[in-house]
Amino acid sequence: MLKLIPDWATHDEEFWLSIRRRNLWFIKLRYATVFVLFIFLLTHKLFLNIELTNIQTNALIYIATIILIYNLSFHYFRRYLKHDSNAFNPLHLSILQMVMDLIMLLMMVYYSGGVDSPIYFFLIFHMIVGSLILPGIIIYSFAAAVITAFWGITIGSYFNLFEHHQIKGFLQASNYQNFNYVLSVNIVFAMVIIITVVLANYIAKQLYKKEQQLYSYIEKLNQAEQEKTKYILGIVHELKTPLNALHAYLDIVLQKFIGPLDEVVEEKLIRAKRRSDEAIEMINTVLKVSQMKMMDAISVEEFEPAEITISAINRHEPFAKNKSIQISYFDERKDKTIKVKGDKFLIMIALSNLIGNAVKYGFENGIVEIRISNSNDWLNFEVCDNGPGIPEKEHKNIFKDFFRASNIRKMVSEGAGLGLSFVKQIIDKHNGLITFESPSRLKEPNKPGTCFKISLPIK
Repeated sequence: MLKLIPDWATHDEEFWLSIRRRNLWFIKLRYATVFVLFIFLLTHKLFLNIELTNIQTNALIYIATIILIYNLSFHYFRRYLKHDSNAFNPLHLSILQMVMDLIMLLMMVYYSGGVDSPIYFFLIFHMIVGSLILPGIIIYSFAAAVITAFWGITIGSYFNLFEHHQIKGFLQASNYQNFNYVLSVNIVFAMVIIITVVLANYIAKQLYKKEQQLYSYIEKLNQAEQEKTKYILGIVHELKTPLNALHAYLDIVLQKFIGPLDEVVEEKLIRAKRRSDEAIEMINTVLKVSQMKMMDAISVEEFEPAEITISAINRHEPFAKNKSIQISYFDERKDKTIKVKGDKFLIMIALSNLIGNAVKYGFENGIVEIRISNSNDWLNFEVCDNGPGIPEKEHKNIFKDFFRASNIRKMVSEGAGLGLSFVKQIIDKHNGLITFESPSRLKEPNKPGTCFKISLPIK
């Protein structure tokens, strides 16, 4: 199989998609061409006062039919082509389309008067398009073939090597046997084709070089980002060492190996140990998230949805009690044995983030409801509250990096606006869906609230 794709573009999805779009555009254009041909055959005598011989009429009918047949074939098979440079791919389809179109165009030129035909201008158009998408050696071969075929048609007609098909009513006098006219048209046509191909192909090469450079820069940026992530991983991992040591010392003291403790002191130490546990858990979270971004991968295991939901709720219950927010949990699964596969740790982080936001931004004496349910082949987690809600005009931006709703910024100054963006990344990596509604079903006067729904595939 002829390899036409440059190495830098082999895995560039946008490169492949651009070729597919061009192929589809030409398929649609070909349908319009067939339509115009049939309209011309029906109306040429009535509106244009042009007469066609029986041979010309039949030839145009056959040409239009052939174009329609191979166009339908291209339209059908294009969807099954893979983006594989070592197999038959969309670029090979472009070449095949161009070959068929040039053959049909040359046939139309022949049956519409050869050197007197206005249709040969479309050959130049095809050379321009081919120069932009095909490698130089391919398009130069096409250009040579087109010039040779056109010269063969015009010179063959001049020497009466085959029948000349003049369109009656189009020109008052035919020039196909005027030596100076035939020679000048052929020379000009050849020069235009050559100059067009050289210039268009040169421009295309320059554009491809720029695209290659851009692709190279993107690769370097990705490498730099990975290096930065590795650096962060190293620093954060080192932070665990003193915290683990502190955690161990607190255990020794709390287990009273060094003597009895005053109740007040013991309570403070228990609280300090709890805070050190939270710090270690946060570090583990940062390590896990950084690893996911660096490796662009997730671990897969089967887990119980209720288990991670309750664990996520327990994380935020103390803070909820401080704000007198009531957290309610409902397991509405039709089958309580249903489990899902995915990264248990990341799904819990996603749920914890949604519950944490509901508690953090909720009003005093508010309500937060967490529900698990299943429908068809999906398992659903729903987190609803009667908090400040999300302004309708800002709904489209809610999952963007660094975005924070305007009403939230007025209430709480801290926050980077990355939480929901990261939640969506986690759910996307699990082939799931995340949606939201605001106002929520728990809305109250001046408390519109928000409902977030995560749906994960069961199978």
